[in-house]
Amino acid sequence: MVHNLVDGYEPRKFWPYCLEDSGNISREAKGRYANILLDDWFKRAFGSENRKRLLLLLLQELIPERKIAALKYAPQEHINQYPGKKDVRMDIECTDQEGSRFIVELQVTPQNWIYERALYYSSFAIIDQLEKGVDEYKFPTVYFIGLMDFCMHPDQRDRVLYRYSLRDTLSGEEMTERIQFIFLELPNCGKALTPEATLLDNFCYAMHNMQFLPNRPLELRQEIFELLFESADITKFTPEEKVKYEYDMTTDRDRRNQLRKALEDGLKDGHEKGLAEGREKGLAEGRAEGLAKARAEAAIEQDALKKEIARNLIKTGLSDNEIAAIVPLPLEVIQNLRS
Repeated sequence: MVHNLVDGYEPRKFWPYCLEDSGNISREAKGRYANILLDDWFKRAFGSENRKRLLLLLLQELIPERKIAALKYAPQEHINQYPGKKDVRMDIECTDQEGSRFIVELQVTPQNWIYERALYYSSFAIIDQLEKGVDEYKFPTVYFIGLMDFCMHPDQRDRVLYRYSLRDTLSGEEMTERIQFIFLELPNCGKALTPEATLLDNFCYAMHNMQFLPNRPLELRQEIFELLFESADITKFTPEEKVKYEYDMTTDRDRRNQLRKALEDGLKDGHEKGLAEGREKGLAEGRAEGLAKARAEAAIEQDALKKEIARNLIKTGLSDNEIAAIVPLPLEVIQNLRS
């Protein structure tokens, strides 16, 4: 099903499901397979020349109508031609035999502006295709593929695939097929390993749970899973790769623990202060006037509390966008807190 990106909408607020345990399997890492959702290890599996076949099989499954036969990796970094404006660096970018471009991004930490980010990244892949002096805007199609390790649609926990294009809001007529957006919500793999499961259901399950599996499940016997599990098999890492993976896992655990602690402390303090002060002010100054004043003062304290949480998250190394996805503060306020 193809959705519409033209309609107005309110950006979704995401809870950081990446900090929560999910699924019916044991959430204790078994030690055989690496956490393929760590940045360098995702790029090692899907963005290295000797594992190009794995990416090809995934794109063929996501976009069967394209008949993708070959891939060529493209530069990941795009420099904005306007000074002071944001450059971008894709996780993976490649082209097929006909020149169509594929941007593949892994996102583990929830963000409120994920669709806008996808649009911004895709614009660079379009601009880079047009040569000066060319009057025809007949450029190859750009596909943005987002692998999300969190739920953008928590009410549809058995659906993993979402496809969007630019369409008329009334008739559904497609304005152009030259830009397409595809999202996989990895945690929504409730049908995985069942007779009703699609290959993509099982793929999301494998990506989301890889480090917790002692062995490759019998249901995952297609070539794409053979290559995926081989890429994450720690026993096949070089000594240097094993050292780096241990370091990356330690860093990731520390980062998640710091983030979880900051969230838990902030939510607990805010709830307790809001209840206590609202109750005291209401009794002392009269029900209506006291409640209104207490709410105003609580809002001020809540704002200060949000800023304190944001300062703590800054210390964990999160980016401004990642913090804005967790703490409801304007991006400009978070940027000012860094100075």
